[in-house]
Amino acid sequence: MAAPTRARERAKPPLEYSILYTATLCLLAAGAVMVYSASSATSVQAGGDSTGYLKRYLIFGALGLVTMHLLSRRNLAVARNSTPLILVSGFVLTAAVMLPGIGVTVNGATRWLGAGPVQFQPSELLKVGVILFAAGVLAARPSRLETVGTMFKPVLLVVGLACLLLLKQPDMGTAMVICFAMFALLVAAGAPMRNLAKIGGVLVTLGMILAIVEPYRRDRLLSFVDPWKHAGDTGFQGVQAIIAIGSGGLFGTGLGESVQKIHYLPEAHTDMILAVVGEELGLFGIAGLAALYALIAYAGFRAAKAAKDRYAKLVAAGITSLILTQAVINFFAVMGMAPLTGVPLPFISYGSSNMVVLLGAMGLLLNVAATGGVAAAAGRGSGRLRVVEGGRDEREEPRRRRAAGGGKRAAGGAKRAAAKRPAAKRPAAKRTAGGGAERAAAREAKRAGAGGSKRSGSGGSQRPAAGGSKRAASGDGRGRDGGARRARAGDRRRAAG
Repeated sequence: MAAPTRARERAKPPLEYSILYTATLCLLAAGAVMVYSASSATSVQAGGDSTGYLKRYLIFGALGLVTMHLLSRRNLAVARNSTPLILVSGFVLTAAVMLPGIGVTVNGATRWLGAGPVQFQPSELLKVGVILFAAGVLAARPSRLETVGTMFKPVLLVVGLACLLLLKQPDMGTAMVICFAMFALLVAAGAPMRNLAKIGGVLVTLGMILAIVEPYRRDRLLSFVDPWKHAGDTGFQGVQAIIAIGSGGLFGTGLGESVQKIHYLPEAHTDMILAVVGEELGLFGIAGLAALYALIAYAGFRAAKAAKDRYAKLVAAGITSLILTQAVINFFAVMGMAPLTGVPLPFISYGSSNMVVLLGAMGLLLNVAATGGVAAAAGRGSGRLRVVEGGRDEREEPRRRRAAGGGKRAAGGAKRAAAKRPAAKRPAAKRTAGGGAERAAAREAKRAGAGGSKRSGSGGSQRPAAGGSKRAASGDGRGRDGGARRARAGDRRRAAG
């Protein structure tokens, strides 16, 4: 019974991992339903397949899930080593979009590569590469946070170049997502508030200048201030989104019963899908999505706080901020609280590039939540990590137990050997313990004296003296005995005469 219990305990993932995984799957399921609902009617009217967008959503969703699982089970060092390649590829491909004959233009914006249904938006890869790059730099050298100048080279410089490249497309929405996510990452990294205030002031000033200088951005800003005044042109999309959400009320008109999605609400299955959710599922539907994003925020930042490695902390905080920033901007824009920027709703809106890249980033976040940022040993030839509760690799457990058992056996053997060892061969610390120091010193002195006596007694200088004494004593004895005998013999002769 003990072995199955231990196996179940090893298989139990951490709470943060379970929350992130469950919330992501719930968002994907809701996205599949809402993409089909928002696109089916217009697809049929256009003479296409009513399930066309749903099929593509499922295909790219499956590809994203495979990427997520692979990254969640590999060592986080793989992402750290691949960051330069991801960042350079993002810059090169995003710049290639603007080359004549290469980039694909949709609704006046040139942001995609490819053709037909297979298109890729390089800016999605670029924003994840910037976050990973900043996390690596700030983790390796935290001293860069001390001043704005040290942060500028190279972190803020790379962020600025990425934003300039995106504004050229134009894609101000993705540039805003990068800026807000980077600001949150700097907060998590521990940047001083005075530096954050300076950076925030510069960003707000530049944003206002860019919004006013460019005519189409200025029109969007004016339509945001008074959308009903521009309801026939620049404010049309915002007004239709407000009408859709208002029509849904508290409980919505019912799944699939939206009216605004049929030629009233442009791009209903992409960045305006939240308006369809509000109309069909009401305020409760919007609140449900907000609750799922709140769970991602809770589990993501909790995983960042619990991570044991600074790089893992910043990666988790950066990816969580990236997902939440994109969701908040979309929520605010659709509900009329911010200008429309074209930012899709993560895991809900139709968009192949955004879905695959964000699911891959979620895989890194799941890795941190499962392992705690510990650089566990990779599996043989695969680099995979099998996670147990507490952030350990389950394949390390047998080795750890064997090592612990070997250590205990070695300690027991040392104790038994020490007990059997003669007193003279035991360590001096044990022989002299408990008042034995005096006895040991006396024995050593006695041995030294006895040895010296023996050595001096056996020396050549004393052996002849001893032999001479013995011979002198024996000679004296023989001389005295002979004289006494001769005296008695003389006495007898005189008596006879």
